Amino acid sequence: MKGSDLEKEVKKKAVRGKISCSNARMVAESLGVSYKTVGKAADRLNIKIITCQLGCF
Repeated sequence: MKGSDLEKEVKKKAVRGKISCSNARMVAESLGVSYKTVGKAADRLNIKIITCQLGCF
């Protein structure tokens, strides 16, 4: 999986520069990457992860 594919998925799930924790976890699980990898992609895209239930990000 390429980083650009991950970033596309994060952008797709984001609304007004924010993505919920549950959506970020779904992206990670669907692409088979770690939560940390999704968090770093969100950081690169200046997308904030909100309503985090588990403190994963």
